[in-house]
Parts: sequence; C-alpha cells; structure tokens
Amino acid sequence: MNDNAIDELDRQILQRVQQDCLLKSEVIAAEIGLSASAVQRRLKRLRQQGVIRAEVAVLDNRQLDRLMTFIAGLEIERENYSAMDRLRRWADQQPAIQQLYYVTGAVDLVAIILARDVEEYDHLTAEIMANNPEIRRITTNVVLNSLKTGSQLPIAGLAGEKAG
Repeated sequence: MNDNAIDELDRQILQRVQQDCLLKSEVIAAEIGLSASAVQRRLKRLRQQGVIRAEVAVLDNRQLDRLMTFIAGLEIERENYSAMDRLRRWADQQPAIQQLYYVTGAVDLVAIILARDVEEYDHLTAEIMANNPEIRRITTNVVLNSLKTGSQLPIAGLAGEKAG
C-alpha cells in the first residue's frame, strides 16, 4: 500500500477524531478492529501528511461573548490577484475574520466575520477598506439565527456511506 494513501481504516479513524479529538486510541481501536498502537501510528502519519491540520476545541459562542456573525461580500476592482493575496495575508492577522473565500457571482470574496456589535463590525470594515484600497465595496448580511454550523468534513468512501 502507498504510505500516503488513505484507506478505509484511516477514514474511520478520521471520522471519529473529527467528532472528538480527545478520544483515546484504545476506544477507536476497539470500534474499528485495530490495536491501539496501530491507531496511534496511523494518527501520527495522518498528522505528518497534513491530513489532520489541527486539533482544536470548538467553543460555544453563546456561552462566551455572544458575538454577532456578519457575512460580508467584498468586491475588488478588476481581477486583482495581488490585492487578494494582500487581503488574505492581512485577514490572517485578524481573529474576527473567521473565514475568507474567493467566489464566483456578484462579489469576488466572501468573509465570515465575528464582532460584538455593529459598531465593532463597522470599525473592522473601515480597517479593511483602509488597508486594502483595491476593495471597491463591501455588502453585509447580518446573521439573525444560526441554524446550522459545522466543522466536520464528510469522509467519502466510508463503508455504507455515499460520497457527496
């Protein structure tokens, strides 16, 4: 087997650690029919390959700052790839900018932004415009109610499951 290939056992392990990254190797091993040491070796390889990029705690915003979520559509003057790269590097330094996507459609980029209130969001968008003059316009949608959010990827190829 190719050392970089992801097989059915890897997929089963990935499915379980996505749900709970603190799950003990022994528990995973018992569920999928491997030894704990085999699960640990596979997890180590998956981390080294970059398949597992990070293991994090998912926090409940309602229990903390009760931040508002804003979906911002950004329009860039012309196809300006250097501007997008500059914006991406700048956004990497802004914890309020949770996600940033280059998209097709009415806008060039979509950002998911968290802020305590509209005033804080307005301040951040003013900073975005000041630091990225190629941005022509920002349109905003305010999330009124989060009906579903997720961070787990669908693992295609698991026995009995259809790929998306």
